[in-house]
Amino acid sequence: RAVLRTELGRGCIWVCTVVALGPIQTSPLLGLGTAAYLSSCRIMWRQKRVPSSHCSVCNAGGLRGATVVDALDTLYIMELEEEFQEAKTWVEKSFDLNVVSQLLGVPIRITEPSVAALVPGEWVFKSKALELGEKLLPAFNTPTGIPRGVINLGSGMSWSWGWASAGSSILAEFGTLHLEFLHLTELSGNPVFAEKVLNIRKVLKRVEKPQGLYPNFLSPVTGNWVQHHVSIGGLGDSFYEYLIKSWLMSDKKDSEAKKMYDDALEAIEKHLVKKSAGGLTYIAEWRGGILDHKMGHLACFSGGMIALGAEHGGEERKQHYMDLAAEITNTCHESYARSDTKLGPEAFRFDAGTEAMATRLSERYYILRPEVVESYVYMWRLTHDVKYRQWGWEVVKALEKHCRVEAGFSGIRDVYTTVPTHDNMQQSFFLAETLKYLYLLFCEDDVLSLDDWVFNTEAHPLPVNHSNFKAKASVQ
Repeated sequence: RAVLRTELGRGCIWVCTVVALGPIQTSPLLGLGTAAYLSSCRIMWRQKRVPSSHCSVCNAGGLRGATVVDALDTLYIMELEEEFQEAKTWVEKSFDLNVVSQLLGVPIRITEPSVAALVPGEWVFKSKALELGEKLLPAFNTPTGIPRGVINLGSGMSWSWGWASAGSSILAEFGTLHLEFLHLTELSGNPVFAEKVLNIRKVLKRVEKPQGLYPNFLSPVTGNWVQHHVSIGGLGDSFYEYLIKSWLMSDKKDSEAKKMYDDALEAIEKHLVKKSAGGLTYIAEWRGGILDHKMGHLACFSGGMIALGAEHGGEERKQHYMDLAAEITNTCHESYARSDTKLGPEAFRFDAGTEAMATRLSERYYILRPEVVESYVYMWRLTHDVKYRQWGWEVVKALEKHCRVEAGFSGIRDVYTTVPTHDNMQQSFFLAETLKYLYLLFCEDDVLSLDDWVFNTEAHPLPVNHSNFKAKASVQ
């Protein structure tokens, strides 16, 4: 691959990667990386979310410095050495671990072991990751070992979200720790991290699953479901992703995770996967046996997940699930293509004659989410169908046209107007995921090969545990 770095004005470097776009033509991809990372408002990159159109202070709460932490491996993969070293120095000297934080928000942003794997010898990242992991352990001190959703990393006190039904824990939170905690055990030799997440799996295997499905709310006291709301989008999403990825990260030795994934996907296909009158395949939500015919942007990761799992089945099964993955990814692309900005809404519906469009004002916004592009990456790498690169290029152009602001990129409040209002916020996952996935979509397949790396739900790469594999970055 050819990489060209061009400085465009003060504090703004564009990464231009030359790629072949098949029938489109050979074009430069504007990688967007440091345009989002750098600005004259240096103080802002210390936040979880960055006000992107002005320099007023944003007290986002949660894990302070998440923008820097989330950006670390993206900067390294894009070969932005100066910015990477700046971020490394900040993590070493200024990263405050004594804050009140969302349980899920911490481990998925522990990029330190990811960077330690990419850059052997960077012990500062390993030590910070282990320190952070140890500070999370008190959240597991419940009668079942199911962790609560919020923790004070300084005092160790933890509690459930106030909005969570009956003090429950959330499937997409306690079910999205497995990759990181197993890797922390591998880094440290301390089995406690692996023991915590393996106990979660025991609880989930023991509890009865309605129709074979996993509801979103589980009591950390009784280990029973609190209500029967099932979603492959928000509240449930990454639990399913981590089942198949746990198997892959174990070098396909974790057969228990593979069976749980296969059984869950079978139940999802049987009860939630539907086809609209117009022929679009989507995954509905399930509320106590009643289907809600909507699909959230967050659920659009599932096309890539299903394709990734299909790649490792028998030929008949593989073709079936590759077809399903392609159909779901196409539906998510349609949610973008049917908007005026060519960016997708937070949720889209299939009812009252509506297909793949948001019908409620509260669902029309776009906050720079990555899930659709994430599926494009997996579909491209597993099929090499050029349309996925074409669709990715459409996203690049739409981001440039509608989300680019003076100090970075901003979400927009309504995707169905050609003159959208910005929300003045650049989420940290834009750097960690959206930009990384766009970049990888136009890279060669051996850049973070799917054979050697597994991406966690925040797109941070963790090495597959090959018996003869020594983690090494393929980014030269």
